[in-house]
Amino acid sequence: MKGHTKHMWDEKKLLYRVQVHKDADAYATIYDLYIEKIYRFVLFKISNTQEAEDITSDTFLKTWQYLTGKKRTVKSISGLLYKIARNAVIDAYRNKGKNETYSIEHAHALPCKANQDAIEVKQEVDALLISIKRLKQEYQEAVLLRYIEQLSIAEVAEIIGKSNASVRVLLHRAIKKLQSIHEE
Repeated sequence: MKGHTKHMWDEKKLLYRVQVHKDADAYATIYDLYIEKIYRFVLFKISNTQEAEDITSDTFLKTWQYLTGKKRTVKSISGLLYKIARNAVIDAYRNKGKNETYSIEHAHALPCKANQDAIEVKQEVDALLISIKRLKQEYQEAVLLRYIEQLSIAEVAEIIGKSNASVRVLLHRAIKKLQSIHEE
C-alpha cells in the first residue's frame, strides 16, 4: 500500500506541474506511465489497431489541452485519461455510424512458451475473453476497467458516469453472467 500512496503522490505532483507550469516533461512522464494501459483499453473496444493508435494519440492530445487550458480540478489523471479515451471511442463509433463491436483478441499478450502449462493458461484466458465478449457493453466495460486495468471502484464509477454502488451492482451482475456463460 505504501508504494501505491507514493505513486498517487507522484501523480499529483506531475499533475500540478502540468496544470500550473505547462511542464511538457511532466506530461511525458504521465504519457509513459499510461500509454500502454490506454492503448489496451481502446484496442479492447476497437478492432482496428491503426484506429486504436489514432484514438490513443488523440486521447493524450485532448488530455494535454484539457490540463493546460482553463484551471480545472482533476481528481485522478488515470480517471481523466480513461474518460477521454472512452468518449473518443464513442465518438469514433458515432462517426462511423455502426454498432459497437469489441476485439479482445489483442487486449492481452501472453509470452510465447513451448511448454504445456503456458498453452493451457493461454487457452483458459482465451476462453475467458470470449466469454467477456458475449457480455453486454456496460458489463464488458466495467469488467475491463476493474479487473483487467485494475482500477478502483471509484475510478470505474467516474469513468463510466455511475455511482460506486451502481458499479458494484454492475460488476456483480457481470460476474454472475460470466459464470452462466462459462457453464454453457
